[in-house]
Amino acid sequence: LSSGVCCCCAALRPRYKRLVDNIFPEDPKDGLVKADMEKLTFYAVSAPEKLDRIGAYLAERLSRDVVRHRYGYVLIAMEALDQLLMACHSQSIKPFVESFLHMVAKLLESGEPKLQVLGTNSFVKFANIEEDTPSYHRRYDFFVSRFSAMCHSCDHDPEIQTEIRIAGIRGIQGVVRKTVNDELRATIWEPQHMDKIVPSLLFNMQKIDDIDSRIGPPSSPTGGEKEENPALLAENCFRELLGRATYGNMNNAVRPVFAHLDHHRLWDPNEFAVSCFKIIMYSIQAQYSHHVIQEILGHLDVRKRDSPRVRAGIIQVLLEAVAIAAKGSIGPTVLEVFNTLLKHLRISVDFELSDRRSSTGRGTFSTSSKESDERIVQNAIIQTIGFFGSNLPDYQRSEIMMFIMGKVPVLGTTSQSLDTSHLGDMGTRRIQIMLLRSLLMVTSGYKATTISNALPPPFLDPLLSPSLMEDSELRQLVLEILHNLIDRHDNRAKLRGIRIIPDVSDLKIKRDKISRQDVSFMKKHGQQLYRHIYLGCKEEDNVQKNFELLFTSLALTTIELANEEVVIDLIRLAIALQDVAIINEDNLPMFNRCGVMALVAAYLNFLSQMIAVPAFCQHVSKVIETRSLEASYFLPETIFKDKCNLPKSLEKHEKDLFFLTNKIAESLGGSGYSVERLSVPYVPQVTGQSVVDTISLQVDILPGNGTEDKVDNTEEITFEALKKAIDNNGLEEQEKEKRRLVIEKFQKAPFEEIAAQCETKANLLHDRLAQILELTIRPPPSPSGTMTITAGHAHYQSVPVYEMKFPDLCVY
Repeated sequence: LSSGVCCCCAALRPRYKRLVDNIFPEDPKDGLVKADMEKLTFYAVSAPEKLDRIGAYLAERLSRDVVRHRYGYVLIAMEALDQLLMACHSQSIKPFVESFLHMVAKLLESGEPKLQVLGTNSFVKFANIEEDTPSYHRRYDFFVSRFSAMCHSCDHDPEIQTEIRIAGIRGIQGVVRKTVNDELRATIWEPQHMDKIVPSLLFNMQKIDDIDSRIGPPSSPTGGEKEENPALLAENCFRELLGRATYGNMNNAVRPVFAHLDHHRLWDPNEFAVSCFKIIMYSIQAQYSHHVIQEILGHLDVRKRDSPRVRAGIIQVLLEAVAIAAKGSIGPTVLEVFNTLLKHLRISVDFELSDRRSSTGRGTFSTSSKESDERIVQNAIIQTIGFFGSNLPDYQRSEIMMFIMGKVPVLGTTSQSLDTSHLGDMGTRRIQIMLLRSLLMVTSGYKATTISNALPPPFLDPLLSPSLMEDSELRQLVLEILHNLIDRHDNRAKLRGIRIIPDVSDLKIKRDKISRQDVSFMKKHGQQLYRHIYLGCKEEDNVQKNFELLFTSLALTTIELANEEVVIDLIRLAIALQDVAIINEDNLPMFNRCGVMALVAAYLNFLSQMIAVPAFCQHVSKVIETRSLEASYFLPETIFKDKCNLPKSLEKHEKDLFFLTNKIAESLGGSGYSVERLSVPYVPQVTGQSVVDTISLQVDILPGNGTEDKVDNTEEITFEALKKAIDNNGLEEQEKEKRRLVIEKFQKAPFEEIAAQCETKANLLHDRLAQILELTIRPPPSPSGTMTITAGHAHYQSVPVYEMKFPDLCVY
């Protein structure tokens, strides 16, 4: 007999042993005796309590055959075990499984590749069996270690090496499937197991020839490809592993990826790192994306002292992860992402400047490779910030805009900016440029319903700060950011470049009627925009791009925010800029003076066609035609050429070359525009409205025909009135305190008290209005000095303004 027992003794052996012995033929080449195998299977099913003894006896025979290198009988024993496992699912199978796993371990420990593959195949079959009850004592530590070691096989024969690696990957896949379906599935996610499994899979995934073909959502390779290619099989297993990860064990599966990439120096170049994290982001559940982003940010902090290219590689990986996460749930990491990236932006600038200082100390002034590498890091950070911000919803994007603007070092503001005290002026300017470039990318494509939402005072004030006007590049970035926020109808591309537009209607400008909110915004903050454009035109370091952006700013303001009052203000601003170029109190170079003249010409040509007043268009066209014949350097098509002959002075030019206020006022007045304010020269003011404008408005509303009225007007404009118009800080503080008291009262006072007080105030208002309407009404000296009072549906006759005395009303 194959068992080595005589016939007499065999008859006395237990039945289960005789059944087991009978399945082995005399010649192992004949294979398993199927008839006797059916008898053994029937016996095991009928007497499940014998399964443990059957398993122990099969294990004993297999161990002996392994030692004696009788591999044919080993194959038969494993085949019998597999069939018994598939047939028996009773509770008594637990001891049998222990014997089975012991035999698989014996095969994996042998140095024979065929036996290792045989043991792996049996384990995979076992892993696919769903057991009725969980096993609370079974562990797979040995199998994790052994399969991971097989994944790193370095056999001298390439075919055997591939065969063993494939077996190791399939074994890991079997362990994952078995433990995930088990009640004790959490054990596989322990760090000691993940530190073996994940690097083993990544090691085989590195062998993919065409990385670009493996990125993206999970693919569906054919069964033959998966079985023959270790890289494809490892990737499939890696995706399956990540797909089964949950909230509590996600980090344990991701951290070994960083260790592997660090150990094998795969951040530079980072193609494989990007491929890995794309697989991770597409494989995990969408709600866990922020875990991966947090891990990347944490690793970036750990490697902050590494070479620039390593940091740039990590940031590029973050960009790819964010690009995928932005399509789903990003979670609570939005501010953390931006805060970390801005911190590393400051670190990179610090490294760049320190390297530049050391190069200067050595007497070498050329740009070093390290400095250029730091620029790569900075560009990667800006690109990541911009992409992340542009994929956020509007409400989050506005918060990020405020957050980044708060980090920009701006003199005279109390924002929590980045610490640049140790960087000096050059470092501060570099940080300002980097942050504004980031802000430019975040604001790209942002469409606010109202301008006040896009440009709130805490954002607008530092953005238009004088400290951001000291450099030509900074001014360009500020204007481009304003364009992103003001241009709500995508007209900017049609206005690109500064030029005399023959027919504006050909541009097909899109616009809506200006809303009440936008009108209110221009009343409060219009002077800030005008002042920024005015001062920006007077900078000596302006280049052609600056003038182009200033023209676009004026044009977009006209399209998006201009009502009749704003049009008059913009014309006043344009005339003031023309005076800057002619008078030249700031000693600007001739190129700048001609550039400002060209800017005014291009803008007034655009504005005149937008408001479509024939007389205004005729005056502008005539001036432009005269310039083209006598002074073409006052037009953008000429002055911004590479070789342009500049005049020696502008004082001797005829008035026909200039836009004249009186002719503009005459042309607009005939079309119903209120042109009185055009006679008041534009003066830039820091506050929302100039003192001159305030006085002119007072003059406009009061009657001006009688001498007595003029005396009264003079008496009203006192020193105290001017002081209040210039300094509103005290009034603002009083208003804030009054609002705070009202809010506090409504929050804490009883409802009955509030209702009674509101009723009292309503009655008081009713009485005051009645008193006003009982005033003696005299015929007004002129129609311009009257007001019409409308209360509810009642319409009252005109009342002279100077006769109306409005008592102080305090109404909530």
